[in-house]
Amino acid sequence: MKTPLKNTHKKMKLNTLFALLATLAILLNLSSCNDSKNNTVDEKTIVTLEDKSTKPSPENSFKQYSAADFFKTTTVFGSSINHKANAVLVTSDASGVFNAYRYPLDGSKPSQMTFSTKNSTFGVSWFPEDDRILFTSDQGGNELNHVFVQQLNGEIKDLTPGDKLKAGFASWSNDHQYFYILSNERDPRGFDLYRYSVKDYHREMVFENKQSWSIGSISPDGHWLSLNKPISNANNNIFLVDLTTTIKEPLLITPHQGNVSYQSYTFTPDSKNLILGSNEAGEFNQAFSYDLGRKTLSPYFKADWDVSFVYFSNDGKYRVIGVNADAQTKLTITEVATGKNVPLPELPQGDLRGINFSDDSSVMAFYVNADDSPSNLFSYRFGDNKVHQLTLSLNPEMKQQNLVTSEVKHFKSFDGLEIPGLLYRPIMANSKHKVPALIWVHGGPGGQSRKGYRASIQHLVNHGYAIFAVNNRGSSGYGKTFFHLDDKKHGEDDLQDIVYGKKYLQTLDWVDKDKIGIIGGSYGGYMTMAAMAFTDEFKVGIDIFGVTNWERTLKSIPPWWESFKKSLYDEMGDPATDSVRHRKISPLFHAENIKNPVLIIQGVNDPRVLKIESDEMVAAIKKNNVPVEYILFDDEGHGFTKKKNRITASEAFVTFLNKYLK
Repeated sequence: MKTPLKNTHKKMKLNTLFALLATLAILLNLSSCNDSKNNTVDEKTIVTLEDKSTKPSPENSFKQYSAADFFKTTTVFGSSINHKANAVLVTSDASGVFNAYRYPLDGSKPSQMTFSTKNSTFGVSWFPEDDRILFTSDQGGNELNHVFVQQLNGEIKDLTPGDKLKAGFASWSNDHQYFYILSNERDPRGFDLYRYSVKDYHREMVFENKQSWSIGSISPDGHWLSLNKPISNANNNIFLVDLTTTIKEPLLITPHQGNVSYQSYTFTPDSKNLILGSNEAGEFNQAFSYDLGRKTLSPYFKADWDVSFVYFSNDGKYRVIGVNADAQTKLTITEVATGKNVPLPELPQGDLRGINFSDDSSVMAFYVNADDSPSNLFSYRFGDNKVHQLTLSLNPEMKQQNLVTSEVKHFKSFDGLEIPGLLYRPIMANSKHKVPALIWVHGGPGGQSRKGYRASIQHLVNHGYAIFAVNNRGSSGYGKTFFHLDDKKHGEDDLQDIVYGKKYLQTLDWVDKDKIGIIGGSYGGYMTMAAMAFTDEFKVGIDIFGVTNWERTLKSIPPWWESFKKSLYDEMGDPATDSVRHRKISPLFHAENIKNPVLIIQGVNDPRVLKIESDEMVAAIKKNNVPVEYILFDDEGHGFTKKKNRITASEAFVTFLNKYLK
């Protein structure tokens, strides 16, 4: 589940419940970018370029690769440009553990800036007028992130010291004198807003969040703060707080009737308007502009799908808008003064993401990513006729033509509802060489399987396993009706969508219809175990830190989820009143029904799905004399950040499947 610190584009159905870390996808097969205002990782910043499938030519024979080969690929994200516009701050796992790196924009050799060997370190932003950096890190995956500064002399200072707190960077002031940090040190249930001096790190609390609402955006001039107040999982309001007054009374700016979801996108660079999203006008989120002076709300940008985000370059010259179109965000860069889209030189095949601009908007940094190619960092100086590629992320011993691109497919579920998904077909698969297959279930509930490179999926497909990443009812991106169809029906209607995804696979003449399994992480792990306990459809299951006991999970949620606990209970049911249903849908209490082999993988420090859940599930399956394999990582939480652990997990998938499915 994304926490309030990292969920910059919020949905009121708690679409991030038990999803993987905000900066990470399952097993850190990242789809990541940087918001130009906050420099926080966001996996949705993509523009569609030409999509051409690459297949092996006759002279290039197909080759299989090990998990180690796939994870020799370097994962990079982040694109904060420094004040001199000559370097980008990047987070990379080149050392085996995520650390911050400096990538010169001229393409010269990068340099490592942090040197953690234990806890993953994530670069956030350069300081606006010098080469100090902000970065975050937790302790072994426990999600109690602190914010650190690295001084010009290399000294590191914890700006949020304490044992039990969680903190995150919010934004910079436009005068470059201050930055803002969220921290729950006063009350673990809510995040207060602190303003720090750039000069000496002196801080003051500028908003005490007594009601534990979700913090939204801060205007560049430091005058306004937006807040999100949940009413239900389908209904919420946006409030504004004047940070310059002594009595900071929230002002409601979204009065409405019925169920309407709102979310803050950003303030305009001149701090005169708040850009927000709303689904009041139809199925999908559209962008609106709230005029802070006139106190009026007006349409801003409309699309046929959800508008996922809007943001601007610091000087306001350029605007970036992303639209989530069938699991792929289409992105446009517009010159604000002219309203014209910005033309770019020819780019490699793939999707543009992670766009950031220099302070004067003379330079842009971004990534290009595709299903069959991990993110590579590029820079572009406006007016030039070419871009500079700064990274070569794919393992040089691997050939891109041995990897595959997915196709968006739709099928009818048990009640006639059309369900979308991403289908990965192994290169060797055909009617004469049928392959086994896996249904891949995303995290959430309310997440979405999306286009983009994922090493663990490519590893499985490369070893002859078809993958169908089903976006079952309740997934985000397909309208508010579809989004809420699984409310209090988890493990029931959404599980039937997964079963009918299997039936769709069985119609393909290149799939071995008798050899189909299921795999998923977090909520997808729950769906995996629900499929194994409540159906007899799947030959094997791979559960990656999945919920198996909703009674315990809903009673042990971290305190910092307080702002959306009401939405969580609307989604899943209140443990005080819905315990009978929670027991009914929890695989742990129905483990005697599990008859086929299961692999379970768990991080010891996971604060969301506690280790005891997986321990008990393994013990219960063993009582059936059913094969169950269990892998524990002592130094991980909810999502595996260390390369060695991702290799171990990915290799375990293939070994397990070769033994029990193929």
